[in-house]
Formats: sequence, C-alpha cells, structure tokens
Amino acid sequence: MTRLALLSASDKTGIVDLAKVLTTEFDFDIISSGGTARTLTEAGIPVTKVSDYTGFPEILGGRVKTLQPRIHGGLLARTDNPDDQKDLADNDIRPIDLVVVNLYPFEQTIAKPDANLTDAIENIDIGGPTMLRSAAKNHAYLTVLCNPGQYEGYLNELRIHNGQPSLEFRAQCARQVFWHTATYDQAIATYLTEQAGDATSERFALSGTQKQPLRYGENPHQPAVWYQTGNQPSGWAAAEKLQGKDLSYNNLVDLEAARRIIAEFPSENGPAAAVLKHTNPCGVAIGESMASTYRRAFEADNVSAFGGIVALNQEIDVETAESLTQTFLECVVAPGCVPAAQEILAKKKNLRVLVLPDLLSGPSQTLRAIAGGFLIQTSDDVQQDVTQWKIVTERQPSEAELTELLFAWRVAKHVKSNAIVVTNESTTVGIGAGQMNRVGAAKIALEQAAEKAEGATLASDGFFPFDDSVRTAAAAGIKAIVQPGGSIRDEDSIKAANELGVIMALTGTRHFLH
Repeated sequence: MTRLALLSASDKTGIVDLAKVLTTEFDFDIISSGGTARTLTEAGIPVTKVSDYTGFPEILGGRVKTLQPRIHGGLLARTDNPDDQKDLADNDIRPIDLVVVNLYPFEQTIAKPDANLTDAIENIDIGGPTMLRSAAKNHAYLTVLCNPGQYEGYLNELRIHNGQPSLEFRAQCARQVFWHTATYDQAIATYLTEQAGDATSERFALSGTQKQPLRYGENPHQPAVWYQTGNQPSGWAAAEKLQGKDLSYNNLVDLEAARRIIAEFPSENGPAAAVLKHTNPCGVAIGESMASTYRRAFEADNVSAFGGIVALNQEIDVETAESLTQTFLECVVAPGCVPAAQEILAKKKNLRVLVLPDLLSGPSQTLRAIAGGFLIQTSDDVQQDVTQWKIVTERQPSEAELTELLFAWRVAKHVKSNAIVVTNESTTVGIGAGQMNRVGAAKIALEQAAEKAEGATLASDGFFPFDDSVRTAAAAGIKAIVQPGGSIRDEDSIKAANELGVIMALTGTRHFLH
C-alpha cells in the first residue's frame, strides 16, 4: 500500500528535494497545506491539499486547517491495535507514515526591530505543535521530523532498513520534537511575560541547543558544553571566529566579562580597550587612536596581561594588529577587523580572533545555580548619570576631573568585590580585586599604581566603612575619590577628604560583583 506523508514546513529548506525522493524512490503520497503545497506544486511534485484530503476547508484565514480527525486519527492510530484500525476504516482515514513540520517563525518575528505584540501573536503556531506532539507520542508507528537537518538522515534510514526507519531513529526524532516544542513555548511565554513588564514572574524557563561540546570546563576533570539560546544565533553564538583554536569554557567566560566592560564605552565616543585575566580587568583605557589606547591598556599591567583576553570597541586596524602580535594573548574580540590587519594577526596561529559587531547587547538577566535551584537578577546595567552624584567635599571637581571619576567608576563596576580601581589620564594604573576587606583592596591597587597614583583618581565599588582607606589613598597621592556612600561613618570619610584636600563624589549606587 502506498504510504502517506504529511509535509507542512514554515522553513522550506530542502523540502522539495525531500518530497522528490519520497515520491519517486519510496512511493509516498503527499498531503500538504498552505505555502508548502504551493511550493511542491510549483516544483511539479504531486500533492493533495489538506483541505481536499479532509473535506473541510481552511478557515479563519488559515488559522484552522490541520486540527481535524482525518489528520490526527492518521497520526495517533496504532497499526497493531485492532480497535484503532477499525476506527480508521470506518472513518476512511489513512495512517500517516511520515510527518514533516516546522513552526511559524515566532522568534525571528520578535527579533525584528519593528516587531509588535500583534505580529508576535499571529506567529504563534497552533496546528504545527499539535501535529508534532501527536506524531512524537506515536513514534512507535511513524516518523516525525521537525528540522531540515534531519531529512538526509531519514532518507538514509529508509535505504538502510528497507523502507522502514529503525525504532531508535524514530525515538531520537521524537525527543527532538518535544525539545523543539518546549523551546518554542518557552520563547512565547518569556516574550509575553516581558511584554507585561513582569520582572518577578512565578515561573522561569531556560532552554538551549547545543552549539558545541567543550574540551572541558574550568578544569580538565569537569565536562562542559556550550549551549545557544533561541533558534536565531545571537551574542557569542553569532560571533565570527576569524582564526585560532576552538574556544574553551574559560575563554567564553572571560570574553563575556570583557564584552560587559567594553560595552561601557560605545565606539562613537572614541576608542576603548580592555585587557582581562580571570574575568577581572588588568588594564582599561580610552583614548584617541585604537592602537595607542590598546597599548596603554596593555601596559597598565603587562605582567598580568600575558595570556589575557582583549576587547576593543572599534575595528582592528593595521597598527593595532601589529601591537596585538607583540605578546601572547588568548583571545581578541572587536566589532570588526580590516583585511590587512587580519593578515598580520594570522601570524599568531593560536590567537583566537573574534568579530562581534554588536558588543553592546547582552543579557538582561544573570543566572547562577545553587543547590536545589537557581538565582536570577537583572543585569547591572544602570546608566551612569553624574548629574545625580553628590560632591560632598569642599573641593569641587573640574570637568576633566569629573570625566576621570566617571571613567574610574565604570571600570570599578566590572571588578570583583571588594574592588578598588585607580586611574590616571583615562587609564587604569592600579586594580585591587576580590579582596576580603576594602583596605586590602586599596593597598593592592595603590602599590600597583606606585608613582602613577600621584594626582590620580580612585573608585570603590562599595562604601568606606571607616576613613582609613581615604587616608591611605591621600598618602599615596590620590586627589579624587568616587564611592557609593551609605555608611553610617560617611561623615568620617568626608571629613578626612576635606582635611586632606581630596575630592569625594558619592554616587548613591553600589556595584558589588560576586
């Protein structure tokens, strides 16, 4: 008996070639709906419209076409169940042997800049997921494909197993369907929740598709995998790797930390460069040219920068490429790279060079696993508005000093707490990261800055509980301090700053990073 295939694909990739083989090599009849039926007809492939097969027209502008007993009876019937077979015979229903369905492009629709709620709602597929789930539930008796990448594997199964795919293959396809529909529903639920402005929803779902297995995680004994969220690659999944070895787990973690820092400095405001090691910046600078800015960031701590990660907010030019090849680096990321610069970087075969045009866009939430669950918070992307700061000392900053205070504060936001950042002329000169007390962080940063602390600016991610750090900073030559404020001893720190002639700005916002 001629077998029956149901083809209804939003993504038409490979559908014509599949249908040709099904009809010519394996004697399938094909039923199809809407655009897929038109595509197959135009290609000269015999096809019966779903409405002709069911005897019921498409209605509601195509919203209802496959939600019909002749379709779902053929999907859910068990060929070894006499009662099921009697029902099929009594109702003139043919069993369906193959289902090929992929869904309306919901995620692609909401990704468009001009997307609105109406467009999103219209791209919520109803019949597609229903057919997929029915077929996947009944995979012991039929095959269901939800991705064009499965077509060739299915045809190979037909050829290898005399026209009947193995149960193992059918079960694997069914699992992919349930992951596919789960991801689809999660995208819809997440979008509608975001549209409602519900930042503390009672439910949170996260799904991903494996992009690639990684050699290992933070250490060789830890297996690791890289997953991409959504059907449309974005962020690092969309980055172009121009050269170098595969990215490691630690590379990706460091690259994201680098992206977050460099996103503080949009390219239209001038060149910026950040060099990182273990998610903490070794050096950050802004300047006039990309090459000179990178060199200043690198020289801020050239010992720690060895084997580091570099992020640039403008494309890599020839001069910058020459500088990047002067030492060992793990990764470089920039929004672009001119061809001549790419040729220079190619001399460093193990250097991973990535192009990510949109370095500014990142996740709106951060997630961390804990025993028995996970924690979610909104990303620390509060806008820095110096007009809202309080200058609490007698000495007031000039415009240049205020600009330097803002630069130091932006960098401190991305240093592990407790964090102290010392800057001079828009370049970090000392960083104290991840210390158990703020005094220790200040000592590390000031010792690293050494003579460059003279006339420099200091930023603290949290308030000063005592005036000791202020006095230590002033003794090293610091002339301006920015910190959140909020300590019951703020007056002690302000008094010490006035006594020592140091500017102090209170932001009212802290930036702990754990």
